[in-house]
Amino acid sequence: MASPAKWERLRPLQPDTLRVSEPPMINLNVDDDVQFVRRTLKLKKPRFDASLVYLTRKFMDLVKTAPDGVLDLNEVATTLGVRKRRVYDITNVLDGIHLIQKRSKNLIQWVGSNLDQVVGKAPEQQNLKDELSDLSAMEEALDELIKDCAHQLFELTDDKENAKLAYVTCQDICSIRAFQEQIVIAIKAPEETKLEIPIPKEDCIEVHVKSTKGPIDVYLCEVQQEKPGAKTFEDMDTVTSETEPSLPPDEVRSPGEEKKQTT
Repeated sequence: MASPAKWERLRPLQPDTLRVSEPPMINLNVDDDVQFVRRTLKLKKPRFDASLVYLTRKFMDLVKTAPDGVLDLNEVATTLGVRKRRVYDITNVLDGIHLIQKRSKNLIQWVGSNLDQVVGKAPEQQNLKDELSDLSAMEEALDELIKDCAHQLFELTDDKENAKLAYVTCQDICSIRAFQEQIVIAIKAPEETKLEIPIPKEDCIEVHVKSTKGPIDVYLCEVQQEKPGAKTFEDMDTVTSETEPSLPPDEVRSPGEEKKQTT
């Protein structure tokens, strides 16, 4: 059992025995302190203000206002508030791309394009950029339309149900205004048939059709102005590659060329 002396040592402190001293009062004179800080501390410029990009912009402002674009590098360093070495960093780059030339040890002259004209062209350049952006967007839209049309055409031609409807009639051809009073040649050929049209001559047009997978049927139709009793598909002249003994079985030429050879 603990002795009374030990309990005496573990006795809790009474509230009146805890006393906290008040913190010392500090009297600050803000105005005097601000003046003292301004006198004793030299504030550094922001890093951007001392950067080469910022100094180059300031340097170009001086070039714009300099007579004949001639600058004294000593005066430039004083105006910009930097060491002359920093000015040399700018002039060395401009001299390397042939925008300035040294006239003497401390004098340089701007020999690049007219800065006023460059500034004046800024809106025009922006307009061109906007126009290019619009054209790019239009090109992308047209590409999407072309892809969509190609996909629809593939589905249309690949569908077996549509294969039996893949034909045109004479009336269909005659109803096209662009074909009025013209000679229309319709070619029915198997897959992978090659058709070549050389450069037309003055009095004839050649058409070369080649096939290795079957005969080629060529239908000649002279489309006239729409009249009652127009020709039907059966009234059209028919020429097949098999019925032309004077030509190879895999090649058919236009009637214009045949007429030229017979005259």
